[in-house]
Amino acid sequence: MTTETTPLHGRICLVAGATRGAGRAIAVQLGTAGATVYVTGRTTREKLSEVGRATETIEETAELVTAAGGRGIAVPTDHLDPEQVRALVDRIDREHGRLDVLVNDVWGGEHLLVDTFGKNTWDVDLAGGLRMLELGVRTHLVTSHTALPLLIRHPGGLVVEVTDGTAAYNDTHYRENLFYDLAKNAPIRMAFGLAKELADSGGTAVCVSPGWLRSEQMLAHFGVTEDTWRDATEQLPDFGVSESPVYVARGVAALAADPDRARWNGRSLDSGMLARTYGLTDADGSRPDSWGFILAKETDPATRVEDYR
Repeated sequence: MTTETTPLHGRICLVAGATRGAGRAIAVQLGTAGATVYVTGRTTREKLSEVGRATETIEETAELVTAAGGRGIAVPTDHLDPEQVRALVDRIDREHGRLDVLVNDVWGGEHLLVDTFGKNTWDVDLAGGLRMLELGVRTHLVTSHTALPLLIRHPGGLVVEVTDGTAAYNDTHYRENLFYDLAKNAPIRMAFGLAKELADSGGTAVCVSPGWLRSEQMLAHFGVTEDTWRDATEQLPDFGVSESPVYVARGVAALAADPDRARWNGRSLDSGMLARTYGLTDADGSRPDSWGFILAKETDPATRVEDYR
């Protein structure tokens, strides 16, 4: 092993919300770069979360991290419970005495979106709407409040808030319903605010958005696999601009290894931007630009997927 192949060797990372999707892939790519990665979530081999998927667990994520060359440590954690998060951070402190990278990827609210898009606030189920804010906002706040005192103990810490949509897109588009809109805009402001607060300790905070993500749930929705995902373009041609979770994960790992990452402090980034900056590709060798495609097609309906892959 060399510092070129394992630039994050010796780094301690926490990926909050690493059961599946972008969180799992980010954890694995941090492991590929040599990091020790604590992976958390509510779905274990013994217990399901409200998402209701038994096909992905945090134990499996930890094993994938280790197989990739890092060290994966699964810690079942409900990030809405401050005591559970405190126990998690205390364990990291006890075992390593430091935290170098915090990735806030907690969400798990897709099941709450059914029959909510396009509805007025007063027509959306209030309990479900408030649950979106708990899962997508409160969890991030609880985790940052508890983990950041450990992260700032050593200069150069990195916080990555993960959301859906860049600032450029979300600032000019209403995200389907008010609860979802707030849940997906809040991490952008969190990164902006934390960037100010981390400056004195030499830390960096950014918000990162994948594009049209081929998560396990998205693939299941279309009835395809990662190997057969292009079959879904027969139902929806624009799905051709989608990306695997590996894409954004490679970008986050490159960001974590970048000694000059402070130039991004407070910024809203996306997977395509990170790929162009760090010379990365998706797992299939392509370099999709989902957000660029979406914006271009609004202006020109004839915009081709092929021009943004």
